Amino acid sequence: MTTLPPKHDFPVSDVRRYLEPGPIVLVSSRWLDQTNIMTMGWHTVIEFAPALIGCVIASANHSFDLIRHSRECVINLPTTRLTDTAVRIGDTSGRDIDKFQGFGLTKREATSVQAPMIGECHANLECRLHDDALVDKYNFFIFEVVRAHVVRAPKYPETQHYTGDGVFVVAGKVISCRSLFRPGML
Repeated sequence: MTTLPPKHDFPVSDVRRYLEPGPIVLVSSRWLDQTNIMTMGWHTVIEFAPALIGCVIASANHSFDLIRHSRECVINLPTTRLTDTAVRIGDTSGRDIDKFQGFGLTKREATSVQAPMIGECHANLECRLHDDALVDKYNFFIFEVVRAHVVRAPKYPETQHYTGDGVFVVAGKVISCRSLFRPGML
């Protein structure tokens, strides 16, 4: 029989360390003459077709108002090359600085939304607000990805995932289980 490791009580407020679903992203937005970038770790795929992504944006965040008014954004996927930049973006407010200029990021025009894309990111997902029924209660936005732009290589980039307390884990190791996979399984 296998010996199982002992388990200890764990603070429920910290369970995100094990459940954070996706990589850190940089969300860019534009409303009138204002642009902003925010760092986000709380998002999840809701549907495949149409491609729906749910995410929480705190109402105190400068991006909240820009996105609420414009009803669109770009979800940009940085690789680990931008880890320090993503942390610094998250520690500043777009009310105080122009984050594109302040962090030396390239502002690219999107093709389907007014929010700018970040040129240095591996992928740019142009999004329009699909459902705002949970925004007032939970700050939970549901976006539809209307256009996606992705660098061809690497196919599986190294991305950072936030686990709390200033700690990130890196994704990038590829494990293929295609021989075991059946369509509709996950």
